Amino acid sequence: MPPTKVTAVNAPHLATTFSDQVAAGIRRPSFSERRTRIVATIGPASDSPEVLAALGEAGIDVARVAMAHGSIDDCIARIRRVRAALPSVAIMADLPGPKVRSTSFPEGGVMLEQGALVVVTDGASSPESSARQIGVCLEEGVDHLRVGDHLIVGDGGVTMEVSSIEPRLEATVTCGGKVQGRPGITIPEHPMVADTPTVEDLARIQALRAEGVEAIAASFVRSEEDVYKIRAAIDDPEILLIAKIETREAVEHIDEIVRSADGVMVARGDLGVRLPLEDVPSLQKQIIRAGVRFGRPVITATQMLESMISNNVPTRAEVTDVANAVLDGTSAVMLSAETAVGHDPALVVETMARILKRAELDFDYIRWGSNLGVQEISDDRASTLRITASITAAGWRAALEEDAAAIIACSNSGMTVRSISRFRPSMPIVAVTKTEFRARQLHMSWGVAEVIVHPSEDSYVQTYAAIDHLLSEGLVVPGDVVVVLAGSRDTAVPMTDTVRLMRVQQHR
Repeated sequence: MPPTKVTAVNAPHLATTFSDQVAAGIRRPSFSERRTRIVATIGPASDSPEVLAALGEAGIDVARVAMAHGSIDDCIARIRRVRAALPSVAIMADLPGPKVRSTSFPEGGVMLEQGALVVVTDGASSPESSARQIGVCLEEGVDHLRVGDHLIVGDGGVTMEVSSIEPRLEATVTCGGKVQGRPGITIPEHPMVADTPTVEDLARIQALRAEGVEAIAASFVRSEEDVYKIRAAIDDPEILLIAKIETREAVEHIDEIVRSADGVMVARGDLGVRLPLEDVPSLQKQIIRAGVRFGRPVITATQMLESMISNNVPTRAEVTDVANAVLDGTSAVMLSAETAVGHDPALVVETMARILKRAELDFDYIRWGSNLGVQEISDDRASTLRITASITAAGWRAALEEDAAAIIACSNSGMTVRSISRFRPSMPIVAVTKTEFRARQLHMSWGVAEVIVHPSEDSYVQTYAAIDHLLSEGLVVPGDVVVVLAGSRDTAVPMTDTVRLMRVQQHR
């Protein structure tokens, strides 16, 4: 779709200098396509070829495969179905980490009624859970539980309190509801002591290497050291490592985690049961800001359109929640059960896309970037990342001053694209890279309107190929100015050290 040109309609919009634009608080979205990405979890309701095709039409950018549900072979088969049906969509495999889960509930789930007594056993004794008995997959068993301990099932909708331990361990349901699949079991009174990654996660990582997934999400990352251990296990620098922020320790070490990971997820489900629930909105803003500041994609997740698991329309509160995530600056929003087990996955994605586009009209593009600056993309002022950050900052400012039609980022690693994306420019970002794999990865980054695959190592050749493509698609017209971000041909270490302004000419 061609970019929408916003023309001057009143005095503030006639401001032409950068300082005047910032002072006037101008919001000038000049592109009509959605910028915020949609991550959709693929599950039993959505992994048929027909539904996957519908999800693609509806607009998903990233397919999430949660490896906590099903065997490794089942998850690999699902990844292959997604790749066959949606070859241009990025795939993110989500490792469960050291999360305690129940054994499987019957298909369709069960209701746990408030006041009901439930027997709690270890998973080996109860390979299947029911409304009367729940197996907890905890390596050290459940013998350490004591009367008064609270058990939180899933994201907190269902809670239980241990009421007796003799002759058997029983818990009273204090807040009832429906449970299905293999929900997490959180025991707030006991700290998480298991290592990240777990032995099981290491086996999953080994299997994932051959599948060409674009990203791996790691659960319960608590420190920079956890990130390094997971990255060493992945042993592939091409795969993006997404650190899920869902514990108090992760929040306390957020900057070091963001700096060492390739992206982060605001995992509000576990975050809201391990920290005070009322803190979650503020933590969301803090985590998003940290991620964007370092040039990392940030995914906001959990219960975004939860009511659409069974309903055709979301609640007004859910719509507001999604819009606020956009205004917070998130790169992507994630759908979980809504698309994995919901009654109409494609409708959920369509609804999400509409909410995102409307919210983006109110995003303050200029003030966001002007408040960001070069910031802390690297602590080392001599590093190549610091140079890339400075050049992309200059490119963003030049694009504003010249009212550029597009920003072209030539990037073999994707870092240049992610660095300019953090400024949230109002004009489209057009990425040029050399491989389909990298093109799919860039679908995780905010605001990338087009990804052009061109095999040349020469950024000049890539730039002209991009301009020719944009002309042919009607995204620019002769006379438009575009900003080009690229690396010099003679740099020993890859970096973005060049910003150019080019006036578009007709096909050469």
